[in-house]
Amino acid sequence: MSVPAPTNEQAVFRALADPTRRTIIGLLADRSLTVTQVASHFDMSRPAVAKHLGILQDGDIICVKAQGRERVNSLQPMALKSVSDWLSHYNHFWDEKLSNLKSAIETQKEQGETP
Repeated sequence: MSVPAPTNEQAVFRALADPTRRTIIGLLADRSLTVTQVASHFDMSRPAVAKHLGILQDGDIICVKAQGRERVNSLQPMALKSVSDWLSHYNHFWDEKLSNLKSAIETQKEQGETP
């Protein structure tokens, strides 16, 4: 039985699951960086950082371009749109729940009850 290939959305969530990769995304949000420049921000080997960058590339979160002997990594923020869209549903959910809670507390106060 073969394992189905992950969808792009799954690859994005996999990439975002690791705090190191989220930090890398933050670094690349400021500017494009080489592998060496990214690695300088971490206490890990350059190959370990390159592996994280590869996972980000698999999720289309970054693109890599060769410039001479260096590979320059750039953030592709549109790849995060699917995550943002998915989370926006839950923003609406929590906004509604918190609004209902606020109304319930205000009603209790008006009736002289202690929340």
